[in-house]
This record gives sequence, C-alpha cells and structure tokens, in this order.
Amino acid sequence: MAQGVIIRSLSGFYTVSASGEQVMCKARGRFRHDGMTPLVGDRVTLSIDEKGNARVDEILPRRNRFIRPAVANIEQLVMFASAVNPVTDPFLIDRVCAIAELSDCEPIVCVNKCDLDSADDLMQIYSGAGFQVVRTSAETGEGLDELRAVISSKVNAFTGNSGVGKSSILNKLCPELGLATGAVSDKLGRGRHTTRHVELYDLGNDTYVADTPGFASFEVDLIEPIRCEALQYAFREFQPYIGQCRFQDCAHLKEPGCAVLDAVATGKIAQTRHQSYARLYANAKSIPEWQKK
Repeated sequence: MAQGVIIRSLSGFYTVSASGEQVMCKARGRFRHDGMTPLVGDRVTLSIDEKGNARVDEILPRRNRFIRPAVANIEQLVMFASAVNPVTDPFLIDRVCAIAELSDCEPIVCVNKCDLDSADDLMQIYSGAGFQVVRTSAETGEGLDELRAVISSKVNAFTGNSGVGKSSILNKLCPELGLATGAVSDKLGRGRHTTRHVELYDLGNDTYVADTPGFASFEVDLIEPIRCEALQYAFREFQPYIGQCRFQDCAHLKEPGCAVLDAVATGKIAQTRHQSYARLYANAKSIPEWQKK
C-alpha cells in the first residue's frame, strides 16, 4: 500500500499526493458508516485495484483537526497581517494564534506589505511574545527566502484577513500556481476573498500550504469550546507567571497579586495581548458548561 496526503476534496473524490504523483481516489464505504470523513491534510494509505482504480483505505492518526475550513494535520499556522491597506486588528492575530496554540500547531506571524509600512509595532508585539515573525513583501520579494525556509518540510496553513496578500505570497513562492488575487477596496480597506475552497498546494520537498478564505475560516466558535482555565496556556508569554499569582485560581483579569497583570504593567507582556486574552476569556465564560471540553 502506498501512503500520501489528501491535497484536494471535491464531490466525493480525493486527490492524493503520493511519491511525487497526484492520484484521484474514492474513499472506502466504511468511512461513511463509521462517521469518518477524509479531510484535506489527512495522511492516508491507498490501494489500486486490477482496473487501476485508486481507493483511500485508511486514514492515519491525526495531529489535529479544524472544523472550518475542514483540514487536518496542520503543523504550522502562518498568520498574515499588515499595517496598511488593510490594517490588521491585533485581536484577529491573537484569536488565531490561541487556536493554534491549543491545537498542537505552531503559530507563525508573517507581516506582509513591509514595502508600504514596516509594521514595527506588530513586529515588536509578536517577537516579544515569543513568536517567530517574518516580514515580507510580495512586491519587492523581501523576506520570501526566509518564509520559504520557515515553511519547508511542513504542512502549513496560510490565513489572515482578506487583502493582506496570502495568495500573492503563494504565487511568489510557487509561480506555477497562478492563484487569483483581489484588489483592496480603498473605501472599505479590505480585499475581496479570492480563495473559494480549501486546497493543499504541494510546493515540493514535502512542503504543503493550505490557503484558506480569510479569518472567517478560523472563528473561535467553530472549534471545540475552550475552558476559561485552559485559555491562559494559549498565551505563551503568560507561562513564566502561571502559578505565581496570589490566588491559585487567578483569572489574570483584575485580581490583586496577579503576576500576569504585574507583567503587563511593567511591559513584559504587551497590553494588546492581554486585552485579547480578556476578550477571549469573556467569550469562553459565556459558553454553557455542557459544551466545554
């Protein structure tokens, strides 16, 4: 049996990248009976019958799974942002990074359009929080070699608000893709969605990239609900201070003797990051207990 990765799913057919070739497959009927649907990103085993028809026989254990977009086994989530046309709200970055942190997925922050604005504030916030940050420009090519090295030999997902240049960067990394790109509206300050479905692009050397249709793909309410007490672990710069607060069950919001709040006050944790934590905490608290993990 051969092994491969599902890179495309359409109308019950799966395109699998295996040994440098793309194979069109159907899935075994038992998956439907077991309530298991093959997803883009799944690593699978294949068999080919005497007529040359390929079939997905087994879905190998998953590293993670996202609901929308329906993808699996994402190793790195590359969060695209920009400081100009459109300006990315840091909360959107933090929301996606929190999802990644709790899904065994390494967040990477890519600040694009640096030829128009160097986005020093964003660079400082996220490098200071312990993230790998890459500064790129699809126009000038700045940072593309660094980004290519970061995503090499990984299954990556590119996400970000529309107009930040995800598809433009993908076209630069792999020109033969020829992905459609959309202009940013001067009036609205946001771009038109140009990615209509989820697909893994094979960039060679076991490097894959999933382009996803904007931030709506990674809404917090579309993943398994997060318990309030688990949220602190989704903010990596909180880690040195967890357990150091006066109260053992400290929520890190307004409690006296909170080590996290002290770190915010002294500039060790960015205020925008803590503000995002507070917003996500309020969201998590509003979820009924029976829905939580």
